[in-house]
Amino acid sequence: MASLLRAPHPSPLPRARLHASRSPIVNSPLLHSISSSTPTGKISTSRRTLLVPLHASTNPSPPSSSNGGSMDVRRIIIRAGKILSLAFPLWISLACFLGLCKPSLFLWVHRDWQILGLTLTMLGMSMTLTLDDLKGALLMPKEIAAGFILQYTIMPLLGFFVSKMLKLPAHYAAGLILLGCCPGGTTSNIVTYLARGNVALSVLMTAASTFAAVIMTPFLTSKLARQFVAVDPTGLFTSTVQVVLAPVIFGAILNQYCNNLVKFVSPVMPFIAVVTASILCGSAIAQSASVILTSGLQVVFSVCMLHGSGFFFGYLFSRMMGIDVSSSRTISIQVGMQNSVLGLVLANQHFRNPLTVVPCAVASFIHLVYGSLLAVIWRGMAPKIERNEED
Repeated sequence: MASLLRAPHPSPLPRARLHASRSPIVNSPLLHSISSSTPTGKISTSRRTLLVPLHASTNPSPPSSSNGGSMDVRRIIIRAGKILSLAFPLWISLACFLGLCKPSLFLWVHRDWQILGLTLTMLGMSMTLTLDDLKGALLMPKEIAAGFILQYTIMPLLGFFVSKMLKLPAHYAAGLILLGCCPGGTTSNIVTYLARGNVALSVLMTAASTFAAVIMTPFLTSKLARQFVAVDPTGLFTSTVQVVLAPVIFGAILNQYCNNLVKFVSPVMPFIAVVTASILCGSAIAQSASVILTSGLQVVFSVCMLHGSGFFFGYLFSRMMGIDVSSSRTISIQVGMQNSVLGLVLANQHFRNPLTVVPCAVASFIHLVYGSLLAVIWRGMAPKIERNEED
């Protein structure tokens, strides 16, 4: 991924206060150099730049080994991971399409495998973090605090009011509210980069909202969804700790104290993450394919409303708070794009009606469509401060 996503240096981050002299985050493996070639073919290294936290290694080539056969396989997996990561929305869309048209392809995916898959995905993401990064996320400067508050107010409330307004059946309403209460998804970091947003802020917001999800997701879901269906907050809390908190802390510890192991394993993690997320989304669609085909339009419309409003209000309120354009874009993307895979797992584990998972499954496709469109639009509308720097 690091070798594929190359672009000019992003604009400085004065508001986020992410200076090397003040924050350990800048010096961590989380933020790698993505320098672009100059017209003379030289690589600019005047300032460090920022990378989406899906690949911990800055060197795309695997270490040399006398075992040529095994290393060839490793190289193939690494290259496949890069290709899959670059076209992540495409693979998610394809998996959802197959789940809808050919549900039998995903019959082998059961709940235990879903938990294992999400745990591995979170572990892979956390291997790009260090304990210092996690401490830095907890410091929460203005932009991170604003993003955190908007994340856990706009989306949960939107999920509740959209459910009421459209008079969704109880199982769909519970699924939509659960989706709104999930933390920001890691794919928001990629979209932020492509949209010329503040990538460092996106990384920290993802870390902060993911950690807070252990408390916020069960608490908000139980408060907002209990009038629709029975909710087990203790079970939600336990599952969130299992699939979010434990792998994130474990991955950060590994990166802090077993760096050589992480460098060896991390190149294959994008492959595992993309394949796992695609299978989970396709499986969720497959479980409810007949329902989606017959009466799924209402669910699709409600999910579109949820995410579209999240993007809009995330940007609007950020600008009203006096946050710069680049960071406002970042907050908008972070608020609008949820960790729908977490929603899938929690819905399958803790809600009796299997249709509760449908909004989360549909969202895995919808928010990527919104995010991709925004990335294309905003990439052609670089913030003024960045244009001035390039001049």
